[in-house]
Amino acid sequence: MKIKSGDKVRVNYEGRLESGEIFDSSMHGDHSHPLTFIAGSGQMIKGFDNAVIGMQINEEKEIKISSKEAYGEHTEEAIREVPREIFGEHKIEGGMQIALGDGQGNQFPAKIVEVKKDTVKVDLNHPLAGKTLIFKIKIVAINEEGDLEEHHH
Repeated sequence: MKIKSGDKVRVNYEGRLESGEIFDSSMHGDHSHPLTFIAGSGQMIKGFDNAVIGMQINEEKEIKISSKEAYGEHTEEAIREVPREIFGEHKIEGGMQIALGDGQGNQFPAKIVEVKKDTVKVDLNHPLAGKTLIFKIKIVAINEEGDLEEHHH
């Protein structure tokens, strides 16, 4: 059976950059944490979402996703200056990766670009923005009955 939009899919995957650096993988040593999502529902980045449509169980494929279909381009608008005091006593310096909260309990990654006397320049672009991503995907299950609860790790 081929995957269509709306199917619940479970995949093992490995994501790497063009440099060969692996940034994410469902394999951890000798066990795996497959990823479960609804195909075509927008839970995943567009290129990944589109790639599984039409695949079958146990099928493997490698896909290349342009930044446009992944985390978007790196934009200047995402570089902001924020008041130094929001960091309190934390020691911060340029190049550090930090997590900023938006007050609603959502955290998102940011990178400190420059620390000035009263302000800090932060880059809110996703760390993978502007990058082409290469994913190896293997379909583990499609619309499996039983335990398909999302496992968060």
